[in-house]
Amino acid sequence: MPWIQLKIPADPDTADQLEDLLMDMGADAVSMEDAADQPIYEPDPGTTPLWGDTSVTGMFQSDQDIDQLCSDVRNAWHQQTQQALPEIEVVLVEDKDWERAWMDDFHPLQFGERLWIVPSWHEAPDPDAANLMLDPGLAFGTGTHPTTALCLEWLDGQDVHGKQVTDYGCGSGILGLAALLLGANHVVGVDTDPQALEASRENARRNGVSDTRLDLYLPENEPDTRADVMLANILAQPLIELAPHLASLTNPGGDLVLSGILSYQAREVMTAYEPWFIMDEPEHREEWIRLTGRRRDR
Repeated sequence: MPWIQLKIPADPDTADQLEDLLMDMGADAVSMEDAADQPIYEPDPGTTPLWGDTSVTGMFQSDQDIDQLCSDVRNAWHQQTQQALPEIEVVLVEDKDWERAWMDDFHPLQFGERLWIVPSWHEAPDPDAANLMLDPGLAFGTGTHPTTALCLEWLDGQDVHGKQVTDYGCGSGILGLAALLLGANHVVGVDTDPQALEASRENARRNGVSDTRLDLYLPENEPDTRADVMLANILAQPLIELAPHLASLTNPGGDLVLSGILSYQAREVMTAYEPWFIMDEPEHREEWIRLTGRRRDR
């Protein structure tokens, strides 16, 4: 059965209301997407921003009259807002196995020479490699974003055998678990989101990582554990604010790896860490960078 897709332009003030209206009109699903290539990189804490030009799309079953459906949507919108609805773009979408199509978009990814991220429905391309089984999700990191890829590639190129690692802002646990598979002795993961900690626990369980090798904490509960490798893939402003704290948790001579930083933010972040670390030149990937450094002896 094909689907009727109604795509309607909106702005941040009307998008949520339009989403509710389409659901009330019987849409099986509603999605929002950027309609003008306006990426949102660093939202204010506690906010969920939308793009200036947002496209709201409702998916309806095809067993109804398209003209009547569009008319009903326009009338309902006018009754709610006393305004005319912008033009509705109508697309007939072929029926398919959407779950299968979604899964087909994700394949094992290699980072460096030894490390692979492998979705659970795929066989590991190299059974002898460090294979981290991790499925795509709504958030938390799966290795596809440049910031995560930069950190994974750094880990693959290092000898982390027997080391103590901290993954600050651990999300899915991808960086800490990769470190463990590459030989790290123990990882402390810290995140402000309890759901991220739960995602890390589940991913550790699926990869056979014992509870004794990965400890997870909210920031207020984190231990005073000194790291040989300090990983933090967050955002520039939190990284700047955390500089003294992360420095205090890194052993002399220990490695620092920072990402989630846009190219123009590199100098400000480096300056924040230079009192404690000898910083390297940034490594670039698209508009993002990775910063690395070594903790000074004193």
